[in-house]
Amino acid sequence: MGRRTWCCPRTPRTTTRRGDAVRRDHLKYALLRRVAGSSALRHLERVGWNPLRHPDHGSGRMGGMSEIDGMGTERATCVLAPNPSMMTLDGTNTWVIGEPGAGEVAVVDPGPKDPRHLERILARVGDRRVGVVLLTHRHPDHSEGAAKFARMAGDHVKVRALDPAHRLGDEGLAEGDVVTTGGLELRVLEIPGHTDDSVAFWLPADRAVFTGDTVLGYGTTVLDGRLGDYLTTLDRLRALAGEEDVATLLPGHGPKIDDPAGVLDTYIAHRRERLAQVEEAVRNGARTAREVVETVYADVDRKLWPAAEWSVQAQLDYLAERG
Repeated sequence: MGRRTWCCPRTPRTTTRRGDAVRRDHLKYALLRRVAGSSALRHLERVGWNPLRHPDHGSGRMGGMSEIDGMGTERATCVLAPNPSMMTLDGTNTWVIGEPGAGEVAVVDPGPKDPRHLERILARVGDRRVGVVLLTHRHPDHSEGAAKFARMAGDHVKVRALDPAHRLGDEGLAEGDVVTTGGLELRVLEIPGHTDDSVAFWLPADRAVFTGDTVLGYGTTVLDGRLGDYLTTLDRLRALAGEEDVATLLPGHGPKIDDPAGVLDTYIAHRRERLAQVEEAVRNGARTAREVVETVYADVDRKLWPAAEWSVQAQLDYLAERG
């Protein structure tokens, strides 16, 4: 499968004013998608402008904590990054994971390159040693601060990721890998769909799965990958939830999920329902992602339409692949 990079979704070839406006919307969205949750957004906020302000953060200022900060399981604790936005919900969830009483921990998704956040992660680690840094996927709100955090934590610390461009050191991640540190055991699952380099980490001791952006604490994720892969991933996670009696999903954004099977069933049903709506719109004459969104998402705030177009384009690609 070819790698998808950060780019605007394909747009129809047209010289009309409407076509030009659609292209401008796509370019604007692609730019905002890149800065969402990154340190660049913090700099924009310093001058009083947050184009991706989270609707629940009236001031638009970053740095507010919530009940999400500090949540987790016996072995995993969330450190919430101060980067709330429409794309990152309350902010990016960084996870510090270690066996009780152990002197070494793993850190999943250090988040943006925000010195305050990276220092808070180290404070949560305390007098323990960081054995490894792990990334669920390449998006900057999860990966941007990884290398800097690893250097802050010690010269020995490596960053492991599926995408070689985001590794620090020679060791990556792949399906079936077992990451061990300080007696902790994390099993790696490749789960493409949200991105083609997405992975999950299964923590058997807590019956918990770290899902990155594949499953969120609330709402649904935007696809920067292939819908077919994403549907297969959801089915796989649903099967895992039943076979292993998964107790908790620990997402990259939003609160933890204590009903994994129920939430995954809802995710699968939602994707199937949306796909059926897109198919119907195409049968009725819609030919572009924007035209589909204007029909299927007519009752949704227009500010969210560019994000909807991103996912609709993945659905159109999926339908085209199926003929």
